[in-house]
Amino acid sequence: MPSEFALIRRHFTRPARHTDLAVGDDAALIRARPGMQLAISTDMLVAGTHFFADTGPEDLGWKTLAVNVSDLAAMGAEPRWVVLAASLPSADESWIAPFAKGFFACCEAFGIDAIGGDTTRGPLNLCPTIFGELPLGQAITRSGGRPGDDLWVSGAPGRAALGLAHLKAEIQLAPAWRDPCVAALQRPQPRVALGLALRGLATAMLDVSDGLLGDLDHILELSGVGAEVDEAALPLAPLIEACGDTDRAFQACTAGGDDYELLFAAPAGRRDDLAALSARLDLPLHRIGRLTDTPGRLQLRRADGRLDSLAVRGYDHFGRDA
Repeated sequence: MPSEFALIRRHFTRPARHTDLAVGDDAALIRARPGMQLAISTDMLVAGTHFFADTGPEDLGWKTLAVNVSDLAAMGAEPRWVVLAASLPSADESWIAPFAKGFFACCEAFGIDAIGGDTTRGPLNLCPTIFGELPLGQAITRSGGRPGDDLWVSGAPGRAALGLAHLKAEIQLAPAWRDPCVAALQRPQPRVALGLALRGLATAMLDVSDGLLGDLDHILELSGVGAEVDEAALPLAPLIEACGDTDRAFQACTAGGDDYELLFAAPAGRRDDLAALSARLDLPLHRIGRLTDTPGRLQLRRADGRLDSLAVRGYDHFGRDA
């Protein structure tokens, strides 16, 4: 059985592109470019909590990094470096090799240097810490939203939740939608290009990891605003086509999570700019509502114009899934 250090040399040591000293010493050495600020995030993925224990290792390698890349995208930051701490049940190279393949495929896709980490024996637990850069003072935080700003979400939120429900045999997806929905769950695509392009456009932003409406509540809290979400503007049509159930589609879109799409606020006067950005990136951007001057109040505008107050929570690791 290979040693810990042999595993690291064989599977997790790759040439670095923008790092002074990477894997092999007691610490890595990195430098931010002049005028840039570091953005740092970490996310833990635990077998049985964040993924099925039998998830394919190559897909898991990709997702382990992708969910962290998404955090930087949500700040308008460019990902640059990652360290990975991993608890592994055994030194099983038939599992580790494809995991590393997926992990480094994500590194290559987003120009990231893997610069260190740690391994130990234990229950399967993966914890990357990612570092990125952005111009000083240009981070897009959750606290900049203003009453009157439009609310937007990228892509197709809800597909990952339908993919999960399909894998759990809770629903049967239409054949044409099975692969896209499962891929949305297992190979999420961080919206880095969108995050970078939204510098100077978005006033507040986050990624949708725990459910669209539950995550929106974080913007409301930190920006001191309320929100109205238009039911008719939510991108439900493809989800309904996928699962054939309007209620299930609404739940997946608004509370499913695990999509890693970007939810952001922007001034109403920038709608043309955002339409042009959507076309340039070939990425749908949906204007789903607006921020209001009633702090903390979240309302859903139904198709008939009726306003319903919502008390929506996203996924809570120490509570319940609302």
